[in-house]
Amino acid sequence: MLITVEGIDGAGKSTLVAGLADALRGHDPVVLREPGGAELSERLRALVKDPALTVGARAEALVYAAARAQLVEQELRPLLEAGRIVLLDRFVDSSLAYQGAGRGLGVAAVAELNAFATGGLAADRTILLRIDPAAGRARLGARGEAEDRIEREREAFWTACANAYDQLAAAEPSRWIVIDAAQPAERVLEEALAQLAP
Repeated sequence: MLITVEGIDGAGKSTLVAGLADALRGHDPVVLREPGGAELSERLRALVKDPALTVGARAEALVYAAARAQLVEQELRPLLEAGRIVLLDRFVDSSLAYQGAGRGLGVAAVAELNAFATGGLAADRTILLRIDPAAGRARLGARGEAEDRIEREREAFWTACANAYDQLAAAEPSRWIVIDAAQPAERVLEEALAQLAP
């Protein structure tokens, strides 16, 4: 089973993935992240997040799709075929929200690119951590880390991404679990586990 966790930056995805991994340890889940999870994908991650680089919107979408294609081929398909549970911090929906909506490339165009990249592999369940963009930005600022190339984007970008996530979840309610990420992390984890239980 492939369980993905989505949401704008600062929503608490990494925290939830770690909590889920601990709670599901009896099932021996594999935790991966995007972009990343395989050597080529990790190298591409470093490039696309580098604030010193200028990366066009189409190039950005293609780099993310390339990283995803490698992750699917090298890690995801073999793990899923072996019957493992995979917890994935971001997947295709991130590109639909960030490049499709945030960068204005169009959700349909980015979906088509990623269908090719993944060979049609889709998540079984997707958890959306829904947070107001300003609150997400405040959380990022509280970390005290230098912003990467994407984290430097302006409010309009984050609003477009958040709206796109809402539309994606509304269009496919059987796959998506939507959780209010403004709650304490423990409550978010409880809610995610309760909704994943069936």
